[in-house]
Amino acid sequence: MSRYQKFIANQPVRRGVVLLSLVFVLWLARSEMSTVLLTFIFSFLVIQLVNLIRRHVNIRPVIIVIPLYLLIIGGIFYAVFNYVPSLVSESIKSINTVINFYTSGAFDHNQMIQWAVKSVKQMNLTGQIKTGLTAVLSYAGSIGSAGVTIALSFLLSFFFTVEIDELKHFGGLFIKSPLGWYFADLRFFALKFINTFGVIIEAQLIIAIVNTTITTITLIFLKMPNIPTLAVMVFFLSLIPVVGAIISVVPLTIIAFTVGGVQSAIIIIVMIIIIHFLEAYVLNPRLMASRTELPGFFTIVILIIAERLFGAWGLIVGIPIFTFLLDVFGVKKIGSRTAKQAVNDTDAKPKS
Repeated sequence: MSRYQKFIANQPVRRGVVLLSLVFVLWLARSEMSTVLLTFIFSFLVIQLVNLIRRHVNIRPVIIVIPLYLLIIGGIFYAVFNYVPSLVSESIKSINTVINFYTSGAFDHNQMIQWAVKSVKQMNLTGQIKTGLTAVLSYAGSIGSAGVTIALSFLLSFFFTVEIDELKHFGGLFIKSPLGWYFADLRFFALKFINTFGVIIEAQLIIAIVNTTITTITLIFLKMPNIPTLAVMVFFLSLIPVVGAIISVVPLTIIAFTVGGVQSAIIIIVMIIIIHFLEAYVLNPRLMASRTELPGFFTIVILIIAERLFGAWGLIVGIPIFTFLLDVFGVKKIGSRTAKQAVNDTDAKPKS
């Protein structure tokens, strides 16, 4: 038996080399990681829905995927044309309110405000304001870049899911090739990661529902306008772990200030702080722990470390990656029966 054949027959060493090569390729593609991860997330969610429908009705994926994506695009256009004008209008009203108050006699005769203005001048905050404006403009550029990334990922996920059967057949050709052992091991790792990622998505959906429910009740109490639209916005932002609740504070506070003044704006800010605390320190650790069978302490530590290593994406992929590694190293096996069956298909002796 040659060294090459011995290497192929040694499953632990072979899979270790394949895993290292996969990490190296992902490191080379790190600049496009946002596109890769978003495409994976979009495709995963759509394929889950397609598989659910095909369990009951045997139809081609294209019949499900095209209407689904058209519905999503229609919903996006509806939100843009109905929510964005309202947000812009409320923002303009808020700015006009501030300007009118600033130019009115009440501003000049209010001793408290005059004291605050003098204090600000003495602190010489001009340089800090310029730095803040520069950061805001930089953020705006990042938002534009993020929009392009989301649109590209959405388009790629469409082509991936609409041709999922053809791609499975095409992928099978690689496993039958002379290097089939390599692609079989790639499939082994992919199936394990997909299963663990599905667990995290399930937990995040529950968190989003809880956050949206609390926020919607508060919005009804404050008699805010366009509550259904705001609830949909909050739900989608809540799908972003921890950070989503913070992002939603800007539009909600602007509208609350216009509707009910400073008091309503403060209530919204307090509500967002409570939701952020609830998600970060209660829901996230407990739900992740219950679905990944990890201790809550480990879950919190992993989220902290992953955020330091990968930024905001670490909050999404940190737990799946850690659980995936535990499974690969044999510390904790995947609990899903279907995943085990799929993985066992790759455990057959690979073609040399």
